[in-house]
Order: sequence, then C-alpha cells, then structure tokens
Amino acid sequence: MIIKRYIVNSMNEAVTRIRYELGKDAVIVSQRKVRKKGLLGFFSKKVLEVTAAVDNNKSGTKNIKKKENVEESIQAIKNIMNKRLEEGTNYNGENSVEVNDNSVKRTEVLFDENYKSLLDKSNENLINEVKEMKNILGQIVKESNLTIGKSKIQLYLEKIDVEDKIIEKMINEMKVIPENITDKEKVRKVMERIVVSKSEAIKSENESNIIVLVGPTGVGKTTTIAKLAGKMSLLENKKVGLITIDTYRIGAVEQLKTYADIMNIPFKVVLTIKEMESAVESMNDCDAILIDTTGRSSKNTMQISELRAFIEKVNTDNVHLVVSCTTKNRDIDVILNGYKPLNYNNIIITKLDETSTYGSIINICEGAKKPISFITTGQNVPDDIKSMTSKEITNLILGEDSI
Repeated sequence: MIIKRYIVNSMNEAVTRIRYELGKDAVIVSQRKVRKKGLLGFFSKKVLEVTAAVDNNKSGTKNIKKKENVEESIQAIKNIMNKRLEEGTNYNGENSVEVNDNSVKRTEVLFDENYKSLLDKSNENLINEVKEMKNILGQIVKESNLTIGKSKIQLYLEKIDVEDKIIEKMINEMKVIPENITDKEKVRKVMERIVVSKSEAIKSENESNIIVLVGPTGVGKTTTIAKLAGKMSLLENKKVGLITIDTYRIGAVEQLKTYADIMNIPFKVVLTIKEMESAVESMNDCDAILIDTTGRSSKNTMQISELRAFIEKVNTDNVHLVVSCTTKNRDIDVILNGYKPLNYNNIIITKLDETSTYGSIINICEGAKKPISFITTGQNVPDDIKSMTSKEITNLILGEDSI
C-alpha cells in the first residue's frame, strides 16, 4: 500500500493531485487544517493537510479480496494516525480530524464529485473545439464555392470592388476581342473604353466658362473647387471668380472665402436666384467662374429641383458631378440617377487617398456614361487634383501605378 500526505490550499487541489499521482483508486483517509511554519508560528495562514492511500497491488489481475484489503489498509492508517496523536505529533498545536468510516465515505463522495466536475469541463472544452473546427471548415468550403469556375481576371475584378454585373459585361466584351493578346491586355482595352477622360474627349468650342460642382454631402466639393481655383489662377494664370450657394453647412462660406483671400480672387455668396444672376454678371471679365453648391441628397427630388433652378439661371453646360471613390457600390447608381435632372456632363472623382482599391471608378464611369474631368488625391490645395488620361486611370485601377 502507498500512503501519501499532501499540503494544499483547497480540497479541489488535493483531489487533482491525488488523482494524478495515485490514480482513480486512491482513497482520502483524513484531512485537517494546519498552519505553515513561520516566524514563531505567526504571520502564516492555515493550509489543508490531506492523507490519501492506494493499494499498489491493484495492477494486473483483479484481487478477489479487494474490499477486505481496502478496509484493512484504512484500519492500518487509522492506527498510524491514532499513534501519532498519542505521541503528540502535530503541526503548530493543530489537532488532526478524527478518522472514521463516515469521514472516509464523505471524502470518497467528494472525490467522485470533483472528478465528475473535471470530466464535464473537459467534455465541454472538447465540444467547443469541435464547434470551432466545424465553423472554420464551413468558411473554407464557402470560400471555395465562391471561387469555383471563376477565372483569375474575374476574381481580381471582384477583389478591387467592381460590380458583378459590370464584371460579367467586361468578360463578355473580352471574348469578342479578336487580337491574340493576354487576358490582362484585353481587360485593359475594355477598361480604357469604359473610363473616358475629358482630356481626351471631344470638347465643344462653345463650352461655357461657368463651372458648377454638384454632388452629395461629404464628397469634398468645397475643397475640390478651391483646388480648381488654385490650379487655374496660380498655375494657369487665369482670372477666376468664386461663387457659393452653400450657406447651409457651418463654416463652408468662411472656408471658401479664406481660399479666395489667399489667392486674391473675387468671391460672392448667393442666397437667391436673383442674386445668382447679379453675381455672375459682376464676374463677366473672369476667364472662369466656379460655383460651389450645397450638398443635396440624390433621393430628395425637391432639393434637386431647387438646385436645378440655380443652374438653369446661369445657363451653363459645364456641370461636374462630384463622387467619392469610397462610395459603396449599391449607392453609386442611386447618386448617378438622382442627379440626372441637373444634366451633369462631367465626373470628378475624389478621395482616392482614402481607399486602397479603385474598382469604384469603373462602376461610376459605366453608370454615368460621362468623362472624368479630374480626380483628387488628398487635401492639399491646389496640388492634389489631376487631369488624367484613360490609360493612366486604367493603370491606377490595375495597380500598375499609384497616386
């Protein structure tokens, strides 16, 4: 028989150690609280002393007299403990708990309950691991199903956020290209057809010098019009006038007036249609008049109609719709269709510096069927605005160039 004594902080700790060292057949025969050795017995907390025993002859064939041996072993341990008590052997004056059959049964029950608790916890952890593995496998299968039967070109276009319906149209156009060229070159040809640059488009000789910027809130119209004003006045030496009707947004007027003062160009704030007419007349000697408008929701037809009245008053065919490159695909069509009553004929795409993919440019161009006049790549005035060719924009979309 093996008899071992354990000094532990709790019965759970004792059960775990006994089960690990002596096995599941071990029996707890006594337990008592003792005080660890310290300075004169003070300043030391009490711990639990547990004595356990196991019959070391249980391996191999079954012992017919198992019950008798266990009882004899327990009786032997009782005799040892009683002898120690008689001899006065204790720990810092703490008396041991009396060993009897009832205490043995209670500790055996406690042992079994703790073992069951540990087993249940182990099963729970195993079930959680299986569930996690199932979820991972399900995700892998789902991703595999999404890529089955798709070409590398199709997967790449999806990765850069080109709409599914446009991808399908592009692939169909690629199939009818007769040249013996690679798929990448075919994609380039299709993209260059979709992405039309205003710098390459046929310009009207009678194009108005009045440039109006329209678009939803938050796309950067005011900063973009300041960049255009700086580009024309500072870099192209043109005389430029600035007009704003954006009196709804706090700080918009002050922001544009600050830019106008820095560039030393005339600036007017317009509240009514009648004021718009007089403001334009006052800038007749300017090479270009730039008009900043209030951001309107494309779904609010009343606000769009109000904006249309201002544009019709200045009688211009040079209207630029400003769209952010970060706009969600499902919102692009809503914006393009909502602003159609304003008869915009150019697109300005902003905030290319705020995204890592440029597939939305394809979506905007395909939906609008209008040329791109400018793109903006940051907040710096007037540097971060560019007029790019279709080839340059295509290279940007394909990741061959960077902003």
